Amino acid sequence: MVEELDPFKIAQEQLDEAAEMMKLDKTAHEILREPMRTISVNIPAKMRDGTVKVFKGFRVQYNDARGPGKGGIRYHPAENLNTVKALAAWMTWKTALANIPYGGAKGGIICDPKSMNDTELENLSRAYIRAIGKFIGPKVDVPAPDVYTNPQIMAWMMDEYSKLVGHNEFGVITGKPLEVWGSEGRFDSTALGGMYVLREAAKRLNLDPKKAKIAIQGFGNAGRFAYELSQKVFGAKIVAITDSKGGVYDPAGLDYDKLQAAKAKGTVEDYKGADRITNEELFKLDVDIIIPAAIENQITRKNADKIKAKLVLELANGPVTPEADKIMFEKGIVDMPDFLVNSGGVIVSYFEWVQNTQNYYWTEQDVYSKLDQIMTRSYNDVIGTQDVYRKKGKKISPRMAAYIVAVDRVARAMKVRGWY
Repeated sequence: MVEELDPFKIAQEQLDEAAEMMKLDKTAHEILREPMRTISVNIPAKMRDGTVKVFKGFRVQYNDARGPGKGGIRYHPAENLNTVKALAAWMTWKTALANIPYGGAKGGIICDPKSMNDTELENLSRAYIRAIGKFIGPKVDVPAPDVYTNPQIMAWMMDEYSKLVGHNEFGVITGKPLEVWGSEGRFDSTALGGMYVLREAAKRLNLDPKKAKIAIQGFGNAGRFAYELSQKVFGAKIVAITDSKGGVYDPAGLDYDKLQAAKAKGTVEDYKGADRITNEELFKLDVDIIIPAAIENQITRKNADKIKAKLVLELANGPVTPEADKIMFEKGIVDMPDFLVNSGGVIVSYFEWVQNTQNYYWTEQDVYSKLDQIMTRSYNDVIGTQDVYRKKGKKISPRMAAYIVAVDRVARAMKVRGWY
């Protein structure tokens, strides 16, 4: 049987397993298997040569029983609707697990942002907001940056939406620059939230992060911050890192400045003084902790049984397939799921939204302290659910426990609202 790698089918399979385990009401299950709303738009945008190019864009609003939709916007040449639907589903579970007052959503545009200049990116970003403007808002659906989008793009989008409604509406978008009321602590929040989960999981495993050998797949924003914060928070040793082209391994530990210099020239693979490795080889290394911080479907049934790490910390979205999840669970590897580990970004986006709503702004330390509280609570909710099922004689993975917590919260919100 060929392993299914379609992200939305994976998201549905994960939901189905949780629904069966928790004996979810059939109608609630049916509602939650599909997005509530899928918006497809054609986006005409002016290019540098004066021509107009038409791009395809999406916004998927998966479920809003617990609050406005929340989710990023991705610019990618291989973007497709099923990926956006999967990410919107995972955002639904992510906000529910964090117990913040949002639903789940996601957006994307099929484009090659690397080939576009700032003027073209601005034209495209503003045109996208004009196309979906009727369907978003601070009380409806609140976008944020994701793959190949950034704070500047969010500022353009916020400005365009403000023009549409005729007044400043800073709360329509999060992940904005501080100059237009973004939040302190937003830009390393995804990785920092992951570090709080790492701290708690390591305690339970009797694993000292300072003495642990860590391998990180990915050297984009998430991977870079994971590297920096692993060292800053724990004094950890990162022995391997990769990007899309390859990577390097040194059991004595890698030097961050040398990695930055290599990456600036094109790839971390050009780092001097370490062994070259492929992305596939990274998962076979004799390390204590693996942090997938790149793209989806990286740990599959083909390589899951090769993993030697005690702990996998999913900083990327969907890096582990359901079959791989089962293999690692049976091997005793603790795999902390993506919608727990990487929820720090949406949690601090929530903080930004709250600050925009109140016009009262917090210090960086305030943000970090509140983030720590929510991440620790979410981790304990997952572990507590595992313990409840263990007492019933059923061993479940951290991912399944996280799903049960999140799906139950969304289903109960739909129930009391009278949706089923």
